[in-house]
Parts: sequence; C-alpha cells; structure tokens
Amino acid sequence: MPALHPHYLRARAQILRAVRAWFDQHGYLEVHTPALVPAGAMEPHLEPVQVGALQLHTSPEFAMKRVLAAGLGRIYQICPCFREEEAGVHHAREFTMLEWYRVGAGTPELMDEVTDLIQAAARAVAAPVPHFERHHVAHLLSPDLPPDDWFFQWVDRIEPTLTAPTIVWGYPAWQAALARTVGPVADRFEVYLGGLELANAFAEEQSAEVLRTRVAENDAIRRDLGRPPHPTDPTFLEAVDHMPRCAGIALGIDRLVMALTGAPHIGAVQVPSPPPTPSSAS
Repeated sequence: MPALHPHYLRARAQILRAVRAWFDQHGYLEVHTPALVPAGAMEPHLEPVQVGALQLHTSPEFAMKRVLAAGLGRIYQICPCFREEEAGVHHAREFTMLEWYRVGAGTPELMDEVTDLIQAAARAVAAPVPHFERHHVAHLLSPDLPPDDWFFQWVDRIEPTLTAPTIVWGYPAWQAALARTVGPVADRFEVYLGGLELANAFAEEQSAEVLRTRVAENDAIRRDLGRPPHPTDPTFLEAVDHMPRCAGIALGIDRLVMALTGAPHIGAVQVPSPPPTPSSAS
C-alpha cells in the first residue's frame, strides 16, 4: 500500500485554504469546468489520457476561455489534470492545477499577482517568504539559437541554475503556445521556486486564425514524432474570437506544496492511488 504523509497533507490543506482566501480577497470567482473533453491538449509533446471517445484534460484552459468569452472577468479553478507519460520526482499522471484569468490585465500584472499569492501560501505554512528575481530570457540564453539547440540548452544548462525564486520572461516567439507574440518575443513568463518550474503565464492570443496556424504546425511536429495529431475543440477556437484582452496563468499545486515544505517527491504531497487489483490489471 503506498504510504500516506499526513504532515504534507496538512500543509497542502493550509496552502489551499490560503489560496482560496487570496482569490476571494481579490475579487475572483471560482469556476468548475468538465474534466472529460473532446480535446485535451494542443501542445505537440503533451499526451492526454484517452477515455473512450473523449480525453481527460491536461489543463482546464480551453473550457475556461469559453467562460471568459461568456463575460466573466476574473476567474480561477483548482482541479485535477491528467497527462500520459508523466512520471518522476516532479511529475505524476494525475496532479492538481490552479489556473486563473484576469480580463484587462497583461503579464506584468500577473507577475505581481503570482508573487503575492505564493507569498501568502508561504505564510500559511510558516515557510520562508520568497522574494522573486525577474530575468529576461535573452540575459540567460541567446534567443538566436536554433529551437532544438535552445530547448536542450535551456533544460540542461539554464534551468538547473534557477534555484532562487525567479520569474523568467521574454521567451522566443516559437515558444508562444497560446500566448500572443510581440515581434520575435512571446508575451509569457514562467515561475521557478525551489528549483522547480512552478507556473506558466500568457498574455492570451485572441485570434482563432492565429491559433489554427499553430495547431497545424503542432500537428506537423507530432507527425514527425510518429504520433497522431491532437483532436481540435471548435468551441474553444470560437470562444477565442470573442474573448476580451486578458492574461492567464497555470500553477502546479503539488509542486507549490513541495517547494514550500521540502517534500522529497510529488507523491508525498498527494493521497496516492491504490495499486491495481489483480483482476483490473489482467
């Protein structure tokens, strides 16, 4: 039977209580969207969990953008997310994500918000309150490198050095995903805490046509990898064309708990799944 870690689970509960209190204080509405969806991912290297004709979402992003298009301006969600081929000290097939969106905001406002939120979570468990450095990507690694070289150097050479609380912004445009671009730069940032990549934020792209082009490019990458293209959710693309200017951010709750408590692996901050029974494993 997988071990339970009550100390970390108590800290997790305290952090979640502080997170919800922070959103209440800042005028955000908590929403809940379906986990079973027609299309669970867009990025070429993400693998959703297939459930019959549907997929479990890798994040609630697509559905939350439909909520934004319907007229709600400050929303957040805390929910389980699922990704195949995710396992390790910092990765699990099922994990908990916090995602929020703010209409009328850009990435600078979200940098301030995520800093304030993490500091509130740290105080809730009497952890050292982190003070974040902010660095442009180009100050850490040349943006002129070919994408494959840039990516491998970032993962192997740069990320291991980001041990201080750090926000990194100004990524190359080819890393935009669902963010808008400004010339050669994607308007997005990532947050690192305790050596962990903790959060990823975008100034959201508002053109469905632009995203259709990116979907086609991602499909080509997947074909090159010998994998089928992701299905497309037309209701998401329709919502993008009706979405106001906004910024959004996704933060891994499990990793936040790890970073603030010193937990040794992601399994320590979750209630583990029981092992499969012989009949279900056959």
